[in-house]
Amino acid sequence: MDIVAEGLAFPEGPVIMADGSVIVVEIAAGRITRCWDGRKEVVCEIGGGPNGAAIGPDGALYVCNNGGMDAATMQSASGPDARGRIERVDLATGKFERLYDACDGIPLEGPNDIVFDADGRMWFTDLGKTHSGIRTASGVFAALPDRSSITAIDRNAVSYNGVGLSPDGGTVYVADTHQARLYRYARKVEAQRPTWVATAPGPVAFDSLAVTAAGNVCVGTLREGGITTVTPAGETRFAPFEDRYVTNIAFGGEDMCDAVLTFSTRGMLVKTRWNEPGLRLAFNA
Repeated sequence: MDIVAEGLAFPEGPVIMADGSVIVVEIAAGRITRCWDGRKEVVCEIGGGPNGAAIGPDGALYVCNNGGMDAATMQSASGPDARGRIERVDLATGKFERLYDACDGIPLEGPNDIVFDADGRMWFTDLGKTHSGIRTASGVFAALPDRSSITAIDRNAVSYNGVGLSPDGGTVYVADTHQARLYRYARKVEAQRPTWVATAPGPVAFDSLAVTAAGNVCVGTLREGGITTVTPAGETRFAPFEDRYVTNIAFGGEDMCDAVLTFSTRGMLVKTRWNEPGLRLAFNA
């Protein structure tokens, strides 16, 4: 493995850019950072708890912001900046703006991960939050980046985290953290119930995910630390790495076999070669 960057404050949401740099969010610092080999550049101090990120059809960075966490109590943060939201970041200027913080009048809790389909619609998960030991509901949503439309696909999940699309664009995959389960939905902008795909064995939890060109789903796996690959038929295999919180994987490079991983407890962004090419995302910059 090659170390792309270290000294990051709980990095997640890696986005491999066309020039080979990698943008990550630093959840614990409320910051978005661009990384080259051994070099870091702050894109913006966005505040709250930036979590997942993706390039949209206009070349801007779209960010799931969970609102942050009180490090002393490990409870969800409170105050005006703590509301969960979807934000847009202009990468040229670092200017950011809030697009959505509610759906049908119901506040978003902890938006977590995001992907764009080929039509330019964003699909994002809301992990939910813990307030005074009480968990709020989780779910998956679809929205347009121009603020004109947001739809709740499912509000009844336990703890949705990673989200991705199948190679044909017809299926939305979501990973449930606490259940270590992968589910799928049809890519339809309407209320739905999920279909179970697979459950990871062992005392693990799921985080973010990326899809390969062959349609396999690679999920960041917590506690035992690694990547769980789930086939469309529900078969699983596990690749261990040296961090208990391997939270994300992203694919890039000319052959799409470069895999960038976030080692969140160690504050590192690393790159390795994968055994199959990843799926190219709909948009890049």
